[in-house]
Amino acid sequence: MYLAWKLSLRGHKVTVFEKKERIGKKACSGLFSERILEFIPESRKLIQNEISSVLIHFPKKTLKIDFSRKFLVMNHFDLDNMAAGLAEKAGAEILLNNPVSVMPRGFEKIIGCDGPDSFVRRNLGLKNPDYRLAIQGFIPKEDSSNHVETWPEEEGFIWKIPRGGETEYGIIAAPKQAKSLLEKFLKENELKLEREEAGLVPQGFIIPFHSSITLCGDATGLTKPWSGGGVIWGLMAAQLLLKNFPDFLKYRKELKKAFRGKIILSKIATRAAYLLGFKAPWLLPKNLKIEGDFLT
Repeated sequence: MYLAWKLSLRGHKVTVFEKKERIGKKACSGLFSERILEFIPESRKLIQNEISSVLIHFPKKTLKIDFSRKFLVMNHFDLDNMAAGLAEKAGAEILLNNPVSVMPRGFEKIIGCDGPDSFVRRNLGLKNPDYRLAIQGFIPKEDSSNHVETWPEEEGFIWKIPRGGETEYGIIAAPKQAKSLLEKFLKENELKLEREEAGLVPQGFIIPFHSSITLCGDATGLTKPWSGGGVIWGLMAAQLLLKNFPDFLKYRKELKKAFRGKIILSKIATRAAYLLGFKAPWLLPKNLKIEGDFLT
């Protein structure tokens, strides 16, 4: 929707094929750094809470990480619809209930923004990314705390997010383990969730070498290795695409340059933190400060 909005503003004729009957992603915590306001200033009105730190509860030590830039709690569904409204106002055509089962014809350029199980990616014969499963739910308890809490698990973590009018709990972990790990945590803490949603979270870096077809967002697997968050990274990729449009090969080159090193370093940092947290927690400092989109 962001690409449709910006490309339409430039005078391009844009058609969006949306497989669902309604716009909006439900299975997402909507925890974005304040950088989101640089991309969609109008989203300021959607802020439900502001987050300045995270508590990471390892079995024998709690680590507090302060964010150099605040994180904002928003409803992802509402953000998607806001972006869709901006795209339509700029002239984009959005076709609802239109799943893509063959590559659309009659278009000069095709951008696959079709999620973790991207048809466009599969149609190009590209490999799939690795997947984790995210599950979220809510309890009707007001909480406007300025920090989130996490409990590391193998290949992921359980989270608690204060959303102002309610509290969210969830997990991201290996698909076969996520549900049982979350259920165990909920039972131990006597919690019962409402409105549960689940979705796959891709991890990889898959971009085609093609002059008229490319990928953006979750279709590339471009998500943060430590948290699974992909909105800000996806918007940054979209900016690079807009900068280089219609040269998809130059976009591919700049995307690799911008993110490949960040992905490698953040994977190493995440594994090191988990290793120390579980095996040698005394080596971890009690407090750290980072820029949450890049672990810097």
